[in-house]
Amino acid sequence: MSAITERGVSSFVPGFSLKDVSLANGITLRVAVGGEGPPLLLLHGHPQNHLTWRKIAPELAKNHTVIMADLRGYGDSDKPASDEQHRPYSKRVMAQDCVLLMAALGYPTFAFVGHDRGARVGHRLALDHPQCVSCCTFIDIAPTATMYALTDQAFATRYFWWFLLIQPAPVPETLIQHDPAFFLRKHINGQLKTPGAMSEEIFSEYLRCYQQPEMIHAVCEDYRAAATTDLQDDAEDQDKRIQCPLLLLWGELGTVGQLYDVLATWRDKALNIQGEALPCGHSPQEEIPELFLHKLQPFLKTVL
Repeated sequence: MSAITERGVSSFVPGFSLKDVSLANGITLRVAVGGEGPPLLLLHGHPQNHLTWRKIAPELAKNHTVIMADLRGYGDSDKPASDEQHRPYSKRVMAQDCVLLMAALGYPTFAFVGHDRGARVGHRLALDHPQCVSCCTFIDIAPTATMYALTDQAFATRYFWWFLLIQPAPVPETLIQHDPAFFLRKHINGQLKTPGAMSEEIFSEYLRCYQQPEMIHAVCEDYRAAATTDLQDDAEDQDKRIQCPLLLLWGELGTVGQLYDVLATWRDKALNIQGEALPCGHSPQEEIPELFLHKLQPFLKTVL
């Protein structure tokens, strides 16, 4: 059985209320909900939480019921124990969380927007639950299996955490816990290419969650799953295609945009794709929110 506990209004996103939603699988996710209209699920990436959407959510809420969730292991959501296969942090399990969450809120079908890790969850969501997803937007990613297969020195240098975090516990956990603020700031500052995109207030809120040992371990498990269990799931489903319309947006100044032909990496993963590069780094929703909305909203209007 699912249950919803009200947590008051958001201090950071006007018009949004915070809720803890206990899912049928025993996991509780923190979500922020606002607006009216067709449901739209927004999923953040690493190392953020749902506040990465703070600049665009109020505008989207004028035409949608917007649900911003903290992924399991992140933010104020549950951080369950893992196993030797890292299955509890696989994208397949996280995608199931999404379906259960939206069902608990009364939305069996919904539109999806995901950034970074959230977009990787969205990839699995669209493959495993095509009946639930009306359209998808993935922000600044190429497919996980593709990025690993094409790993070279440039990618390994720029995305060093992909290879640090997958090391056996407790090596990365111990290193990060020594100074989580340093690691978090180094990571975010390296990804953002637009000065002032993140305030100190928001950084402090990200750090409040990230400095928890349970979250640091969960983050590592997320990446360990990506390098093992997720790749196995992808290999087994290599002939499957995303059925719904897919919009791809990425930063031309970021690693993904500079190292990959993003549209080409998705052509054999989805039946209906469109997209373009934007003048920013890894996080257009934080760096250039107005332009990002200008690209996203017409897509949502067309497909919904």
